[in-house]
Amino acid sequence: MKNQRAFILFLILFLSFTIYLYYQSKPNDETIVLGASLPLSGMNKELGSEVALGANIWFNYINSRGGINGQKIRFIAYDDKYEPQNTSHNLKKLLEKDKAFALFGFVGTPTIKKIYPSIVSNKIPLVASYTGAAFLRDEKEPYIVNFRTSYQSEIDAIVEHLYLNQNLTKFAIFYQNDVYGEEGYIATVNALEKRDLTLQGEGTYKRNTLSIHHALHEIASVNPEAIIIVGAYKPSALFIKQARKEGLKDVIFCPISFVNSDALVNELDGKTENILFSQTAPSYGNIENSAAKEYLNLLNDFKPNHPPTFASYETFLAAKAFTKALSLIQGRMTRAKLIDVLSSQRKVDLGGIDISFTPEHMHSKAYLFVNDSGFQAIHQREFK
Repeated sequence: MKNQRAFILFLILFLSFTIYLYYQSKPNDETIVLGASLPLSGMNKELGSEVALGANIWFNYINSRGGINGQKIRFIAYDDKYEPQNTSHNLKKLLEKDKAFALFGFVGTPTIKKIYPSIVSNKIPLVASYTGAAFLRDEKEPYIVNFRTSYQSEIDAIVEHLYLNQNLTKFAIFYQNDVYGEEGYIATVNALEKRDLTLQGEGTYKRNTLSIHHALHEIASVNPEAIIIVGAYKPSALFIKQARKEGLKDVIFCPISFVNSDALVNELDGKTENILFSQTAPSYGNIENSAAKEYLNLLNDFKPNHPPTFASYETFLAAKAFTKALSLIQGRMTRAKLIDVLSSQRKVDLGGIDISFTPEHMHSKAYLFVNDSGFQAIHQREFK
């Protein structure tokens, strides 16, 4: 009799836990809750705000048309000030308080690195993070789904273009002194080694500060021809301004996409000579492209007179791709079904822009631009 009671108790507990996990893995009947942690204040607030804006533009549009099979999307964005500890607190709120179905649009390498173990162990979909970090591109982790290409791809495109087309061989790097900067440093060394080149100089600054002077001194001493910039837009802009004052006027400055090109241009008062901008999405100014037209129109509807940016456009495209995947889920929506759909869709048309959902990344191109009264594409590299 005792064994029978014990078995029944075990069965009840097992079924209760199974039901709990089932309901935790699906959205409720009224809304699909998506959550983000990103910098909405502090030194990197413009980037976080633009990423949130791009997501909201598309999700608002989808909700105005009835949602996904009748379910509206609720996008919750918490401010982490680009500090990893805050990201941990935000993740806990999103999962325990808000019951987020999936995570979308997280920003930053050091912040996401902090929560990565929790994401993997709990099998929570992390989709379209605004980072090109290598640790998020592990094919063994299907719940991590990227939209943008890697920092390695971006920096390889920069080095390839400058080496092959401008015959530059003396490269230095200015980077943030954390895991984000280290990713950029390693990617730069790898890109140079592929072409039998070596890094000539380097300098770092501390995250969320403007302490760039020591780095500038170290880099200026080697007289580089090009400087890869792996930082946030404010310290990067200050570095460029001071480097020009120090006489590095002929150097090509090469900020990668996370630097936030539009905010950098504003911080430099439009003085963009000798700057090569790297992006992981095509130009929003290409109005022959139906996706760009749609973005500009919906941006004006959602936030009139707000200028377009690469960050909001890229996230807009990622949100559109994500909702296409959600709409393909058959029956009751679960996290496992979402990942199955994302991993099985090999080509998705976003309106003149084709992307592929794969375990490594969804988008596989890097674009280089110069800015002379508007961003102009000069080089495009596709990575297999």
